[in-house]
Amino acid sequence: MAGRRRGWGEGGLALAVVAVLASACGYGLTARAGLPPGVDRVAVRPFENLSSEPELGATVAAALRRELARQGAEGEGGAVLTGEVRASEPAPSTPGAVTWRIGIEVRARLAVAGAPGSERTLRRETDYLAGVDALETEGRRALALRRLADEVARDLLAELGR
Repeated sequence: MAGRRRGWGEGGLALAVVAVLASACGYGLTARAGLPPGVDRVAVRPFENLSSEPELGATVAAALRRELARQGAEGEGGAVLTGEVRASEPAPSTPGAVTWRIGIEVRARLAVAGAPGSERTLRRETDYLAGVDALETEGRRALALRRLADEVARDLLAELGR
């Protein structure tokens, strides 16, 4: 085998091409939101904020828009999502107030072509760590509320599709 070059060979080259193609783009397949038949897009209207948390209604509506956009279903179409949001007051969840607990409750209504559709109410809670001062604790509370809004958005859209 004096004149033969060593290299990738046919099998090795094919394997390398498949590996590059599989990892290169970063795109993946995601499931569409559970939407009623014939509805491709959902417009999210501002949610009424019935809590003492400033901007919580806008935070939940924005989370719903992000989740619908991720699934390729956000925008004007045949369906409109409206609702309201409430929040529990933050309270210490451990002795010494090292961690705090906060919860949100979201009631959403999906109307298709102006006709009332499905309605769901979800409640989620989470704990967050207290900061070294009040400002840091408030920042962590705001982050906890945003995480809850994102979680509710995913779960709510799944529930509305059932």
